[in-house]
Parts: sequence; structure tokens; C-alpha cells
Amino acid sequence: MLEIAFSLIKELQDNGFQAYIVGGFVRDYLLGIESNDIDITTDATPKEIKELFSNDCLPNEDYGSVIVVKKGFQFELTTFRCDIDYSDNRHPMKVLYIDDLYKDLLRRDFVINTLCMNENKEIIDYLGGQSDLERRVIRTVGNAEEKLSQDSLRILRAIRFATILDFSLDKEIISAIKKNKKLLYKLSYDRKKEELEKIFTSPNYRKGIKMILDLGLDTCLEISNLDRVLDSPSSISLMGIWAIIDVSLKYPFNKNELELIDNINKALEQNNLDPYVLYKYGLYVNSVAGEIKGIDVKTITESYNSLVIKTRDDISIDSLTIMNLLHREPGKYLKNIYDSLEKEILYKRLDNSEDVIKNYILLNFNMEGE
Repeated sequence: MLEIAFSLIKELQDNGFQAYIVGGFVRDYLLGIESNDIDITTDATPKEIKELFSNDCLPNEDYGSVIVVKKGFQFELTTFRCDIDYSDNRHPMKVLYIDDLYKDLLRRDFVINTLCMNENKEIIDYLGGQSDLERRVIRTVGNAEEKLSQDSLRILRAIRFATILDFSLDKEIISAIKKNKKLLYKLSYDRKKEELEKIFTSPNYRKGIKMILDLGLDTCLEISNLDRVLDSPSSISLMGIWAIIDVSLKYPFNKNELELIDNINKALEQNNLDPYVLYKYGLYVNSVAGEIKGIDVKTITESYNSLVIKTRDDISIDSLTIMNLLHREPGKYLKNIYDSLEKEILYKRLDNSEDVIKNYILLNFNMEGE
């Protein structure tokens, strides 16, 4: 992928433009972290980029970026620019295209994200990004309070980078976050959820959560009970974290996520090694509940794998056979029979064979009305 990026840079240069790999990829490259997300900055305008690369492009000209697709990989090409007048603490009112790399870097968020790489893999470091990598610190480009007030998302991005990279925040950022944290109320819930999930899925998520609590961001994020995550005896997966904290209903959880959160909370109240609980809620939900409680997931997995049945389809009789056996039409009684069969088979009080099940049904449900 890097070689493809260099070919894009060369093509831009051959046509008289400046071009460099910039930001996260260069940062991660110097830290020895693999990355497949390569952004290129150039003095070519979006119009010139699209004219030069006539293949599939996904333009986003509002912010001077064009997505160029090469050999199945996507690259975001962004024109050198100045952002003018942030009106909503999030987006610039106006973008001015420029031809100066240094000035372009000055409008970026954190110093560690201003590192550039040319086509010879030489690092261009105008603002001291390599020094910050060595010191493992997050600093804003320029005045921290101004940067965070311009774009409130940078508050969460600072926490996210410090979490994922295991860096510290410098004193100026910490002070600016405390002064500007109320701006998070105005930030879209989609962006808040997106950044929080990047923090929550980091192996270092406890550090991120502790920073959120120490800086008092939980209230502004409309989240409570984050300390429950820190109190857990073992690592917790993303849906487990969402399940045990209280969060505003405005966060955009989809139907599947809401169902998982509900089931995890129900499973937390149960014995996650119980055969019926394992059967009812499944391996994933019980494993997440087990993580929260500190139960070895391997033990839960072994217990689940040893279940006699894992779905209703595994029961050795079907509805039609039951109806013929009882000479009855479909009705609610079928659910009652299956509910009973599930428990009897799971607790190994009833053998999962058709003849045994038929005898059980005739004995227990033959005279039962609908």
C-alpha cells in the first residue's frame, strides 16, 4: 500500500504539484505500528486532483478532500488549506486553499499528527512531532484552548490518542479540556459514540476511562457509572462496557446493539454456567457477562460447548410430529411443550431422542388444553 501511495505522490509531482504522506500513518510508522490508512496532502486543488486521477473518486470538496482509489486501496488526498472562522465549535465556515505545507500543518490538531513523509521515506517535521513521540506526549498545534474551542471533537481525539498510544496529555491540553468540556454537549452523538468506541476497544481502555473521569467529561458526555468498568476484575469488551454504564438515550445504538445490551444485563443477573442460561442467551452474551463478573471465558465456552442442544432445532422432534402425536391443531400449547423440553433436555433429565420425547409429551401434555 505504501508503494501505491508513493506512486500517487510521484504522479502529482510529475504534474508540477507538491505531495506528501501526512498525519497518522507517518506517526504510526515511526512508532512501529502497522497502518493501512494513508492520507496524502498536496497543493493540487480538488478539481485538479480529479482531473489528474480519472478513475473512481469520491469527492468531499467541502473540506478540500478527494478519495482516490488505486488497486483496490483508498487514499484521501487533501489540499493544503487554511480553515477560517469556526462557527459551531466543529466546522470551519470557510476553507482557503494555499500552496504552503507549513501553513497547512499549522491548522492541524496535534503535533504528533503533523509529521510528513516524502517519496524517499524522509520525514519532514516542522513542528517537533518526533520529539513529542519520544516524550510520549500529546500537544496541540498552537494554543490549546483555541484549538479545542474551534473543534470540540478534538477533546475526545486527545483522550483517544493518549489512550491508544499510551501517551500523556500536556498541561496546556488538560487545562483547555477542563475549560471547554461543556462544548461536548453540542457535539453530535454519532461522533461522541464513534470516539468513545475507539477508546473502549483499546487494550488500554482503562486509562482512557480514567482520564474521562478525572477531567470530568462523563457528565458532559451524558454518561454515568463509568467507574463500574474500572472496578471490573477483568477486561471487558465493547458491548459489555456499554451494558454496565448508563448513557443518554440520544446515543445512536442500532436495534442489534440495544438487544445485546439488554440481554447482557439480563444475563448478568443469572448463573452464566447454568445450561439453560447458556442456551437462552448464547455464548457471546454469557461470555461478556462473564468478563464483567470475572468468570474465566474459557470455562464458559467449555460449558456452552458441552450443551446437549444449542437451539430449538436440535430437539429431536418437530412441531408437525407433536401435533400428529396429540391429534391437535397448531396452538400456544406447542410453545409450552418446547419450553419444557428445552429445560428437561438441557438439565439432562430427558434424553434427546424422539421416542423418549414422545413418551414425555404423552405423559405430560396429552390432556392439556390450549
